[in-house]
Amino acid sequence: MAENTIQAYAAMQAGEKLVPYQFDAGSLLAHQVEIKVEYCGLCHSDLSVINNDWGNAVFPAVGGHEIIGTITQLGSEAKGLKIGQRVGLGWTSESCQFCDPCVSGQQVLCTGEKTPTIIGHAGGFADKVRAGWQWVIPFPDDLDPSSAGPLLCGGITVFDPLLKHQIQAVHHVAVIGIGGLGHMAIKLLKAWGCEITAFTSNLDKTDELKAMGADHVINSRDNAEIKAQYGKFDLILSTVNVTLNWKAFLNTLAPNGTIHMLGMVLEPMQIPAGALIGGAKSVTGSPTGSPFALRQLLQFAARKNIAPQIELYPMSKINDAIERLESGKARYRIVLQADF
Repeated sequence: MAENTIQAYAAMQAGEKLVPYQFDAGSLLAHQVEIKVEYCGLCHSDLSVINNDWGNAVFPAVGGHEIIGTITQLGSEAKGLKIGQRVGLGWTSESCQFCDPCVSGQQVLCTGEKTPTIIGHAGGFADKVRAGWQWVIPFPDDLDPSSAGPLLCGGITVFDPLLKHQIQAVHHVAVIGIGGLGHMAIKLLKAWGCEITAFTSNLDKTDELKAMGADHVINSRDNAEIKAQYGKFDLILSTVNVTLNWKAFLNTLAPNGTIHMLGMVLEPMQIPAGALIGGAKSVTGSPTGSPFALRQLLQFAARKNIAPQIELYPMSKINDAIERLESGKARYRIVLQADF
């Protein structure tokens, strides 16, 4: 097989099952790194692209953006990396490096030519993947590569707001929606030292969530229970993609508190101005995180022994894994192990 041939699993059209797909990636560019995929997480965003839910997918679509692997090729301009090194790659594979956000260290907000790993670019449901060297994250030796992939998307998504809002151990943080993102938020916040309240629509998870580190578990649709929390939270991380009683959740914030949106709620949020003004409260949001934040997260996870809870599938069973994710029964992230 030619050196630049990549074997993958791709959706040839929107909503179709993934099939084996082989393509020529061409010569490695000077700023790029090629990674041999060992493990790749399966994320709801992969399904959104495969199904073209956002209207911007490019077919054939090769998903996968929670990648752990080893470097097989280095472009001549790649810095600080070496052949054979284990690394990670998340949602973003390229950014322009010259716009104001990039030069200020906020590459995730790049306003130039930014390339998501799975939109118009072949992702990690493959034997190899390529990316700009700045987005290829060195992998700590004492982190488990089989479970760490989801940190590179879901993990950084919930970790970056802790940095952005300067969260400390004295703060009380709530998490709405305890799935793939939410369970990682609980584990990170436990290691951070915060008081944690988990809001979930499935109270059957209560014992499991408390074992992960939640101090309190509350029904996210019980208005009376929500009202009983008024004035408590310094930060709320919302990971859900459904509409909730946002006014009630605003009232649960302490003065200067923030609701930070991470789930893609498609309906406009009903936010009364008075609820913001009276307590100097805010509603914010963010995407994933910069290369520096990704490095910080992996180092913190290694130091605190934080690992997502996963179910492992061989990549050849990728369609079975997708069915499992779509069923809503996965606990809590699915990872694919390359077996080409």
